[in-house]
Amino acid sequence: MPVSDGKSAAVPCAICGGLTFKDALECEGFSFVRCKFCALVQRNPQPEKEEIIARYSSTFGKDYLSYELENETAFLKLQQLALKDAGFDKLEKTLFLRAKEPPSCLDVGCATGALLANLREHGWRVTGVEISPCAEYAQKERKLDVRNIPLEEIKFPDGSFDAVLASHLIEHLNDPRSFLTEVHRILKNNARVFITTPNISGFQARLYGGKWRSAIFDHLYLFSTRTLTNLLESTGFKVEKIRTWGGLAAGLSPKWLKKPADFLAKPLSFGDVMIVRGRKV
Repeated sequence: MPVSDGKSAAVPCAICGGLTFKDALECEGFSFVRCKFCALVQRNPQPEKEEIIARYSSTFGKDYLSYELENETAFLKLQQLALKDAGFDKLEKTLFLRAKEPPSCLDVGCATGALLANLREHGWRVTGVEISPCAEYAQKERKLDVRNIPLEEIKFPDGSFDAVLASHLIEHLNDPRSFLTEVHRILKNNARVFITTPNISGFQARLYGGKWRSAIFDHLYLFSTRTLTNLLESTGFKVEKIRTWGGLAAGLSPKWLKKPADFLAKPLSFGDVMIVRGRKV
């Protein structure tokens, strides 16, 4: 996809505030740079927030709804497996044993609300945030409380949630630091955040470079396990667990090679996607 004709702006590094970058990935019509100080990879300049919101509210957003509905079952299974890897099931048991009322969960970038609906069936009090037309689907078809504006504009009370989930969201945000700062504020003390995002320190990213499947126009940041850990720690979280998965992409490698690569991706932490669990401290 070519570079947008809309507004774009140069931005400092989201982790260290640095202003010195070097080339990182050259893609088709756009590129990523790497901070010389902390190694965070980002688009720079990048589309402004208003342009991104407008994009998800346009025809692209409607196409996104269709895409999410078509793949909903598979995506839900992947989310559940990732959360299990990160210890969400153990957290869930602990919360239900100790809490005087059902625990509360916020899913930011909840799409059609499939995961929220599943958590509701398990007894959670659930809320979602989604800026695309998926929000209306989740509201009407699943009767979910889904807010159709960015998280920072909602102004939830301090300490509102026992858990915050964000799957394949943080790489799309102009200001991931502001996002995590707000997540920290609205979490209860010692509550957890679960962040799922592509892993630029994984094998596939190193192998394919600018042709990596996650080096796309809509991703403004590409985190490694180290840079995401640094960002979480700098916004008040203690990283408790990191898990990666996905050794080789389907269709791009022989089946005999993909299976062992996928198996080794988790214990060796070179997977294509990662989930990071952070505790509010």
